[in-house]
Amino acid sequence: MFELFEKAVLTGIGALSLTQKKGEELLADLKERYKFSEEEGKAFLEKIQGAARETREKITEAAETEVKKAVERIGLVPKTDYDALLQRVEELEKKRSAGE
Repeated sequence: MFELFEKAVLTGIGALSLTQKKGEELLADLKERYKFSEEEGKAFLEKIQGAARETREKITEAAETEVKKAVERIGLVPKTDYDALLQRVEELEKKRSAGE
């Protein structure tokens, strides 16, 4: 029972990436140890995978937010701003060259 709980918790917090093979192993374990039906096992597995997905998304969002904050603190310019400025400089250079 503890092994199953440990697997579910690790998956839920995103520490364990639940691949198709691992999912099948967990499902087989549920059926064998706890006499889960195929439907019960699949439902439980889907719930765990959903929780893992949500956790990964939240972690990704938090990481992106922290990276943006760090970039702002050290004064880096976003690529989109840099590209826009570069394009503007090129346009100004063209106008200047045409005027000479």
